[in-house]
Amino acid sequence: MTKRFLLSLALVMGFAGAATAQEFKQTLGTSVKAFFDGKDQTEKIGQSNRLGLIAKKFNTEWSAAYYAALSKIMLNYDEKDEAKKDAYLDEAEDFLATATTLADKNDKGQQSELYALNAMLANARLGVDPKKRWQKYGKIFESNLEKAKEYNAENPRIYFLKATSVFFTPKMFGGGKKKSLEYFEKAEGLFAKESHDDITKPFWGKEANDEFMKQAKTDD
Repeated sequence: MTKRFLLSLALVMGFAGAATAQEFKQTLGTSVKAFFDGKDQTEKIGQSNRLGLIAKKFNTEWSAAYYAALSKIMLNYDEKDEAKKDAYLDEAEDFLATATTLADKNDKGQQSELYALNAMLANARLGVDPKKRWQKYGKIFESNLEKAKEYNAENPRIYFLKATSVFFTPKMFGGGKKKSLEYFEKAEGLFAKESHDDITKPFWGKEANDEFMKQAKTDD
């Protein structure tokens, strides 16, 4: 009787755990999609705040904090006020620190994504005030991309982020559309290999990469 009871309890607990994991993925996936599909800044802010709440509810899941951080970085791009831009990036930094703490140190995919997002954060910091920040954050950006590559050189976001950085760097400083194209094309090939079946294994960036690549093919 006792053995049967314990077996039944184990099965119930196992099912509950699976249901919770499925609920998490569905909730996260829906909110991430809604954020990327947002038509204006107000809508995106609402979805970003929702991602923050998800990160707090599912506070043992690294990917929840990861996407909350990503959303804050992306909000900064459409904000004009420098103080508000930095405020978004401060929030992103906090969520990213949480994601780093929760991630599996032995999972090369997770570690690569975290270093890539750290690079994205550094580049966003630089973008707030390029003249004053390029020396500090440019180095942080490059070093994090290198670390991301060490963990997983097949991560397309490494090359997408490098490409956008080169794209917006003036030609006189070694940047420009033409020089960015090789990185966009490298990212394109790797994006094509990614599965979109599991939201906890990031796959964002393909659409933006495609759009930038079209622009990079125009006259510089």
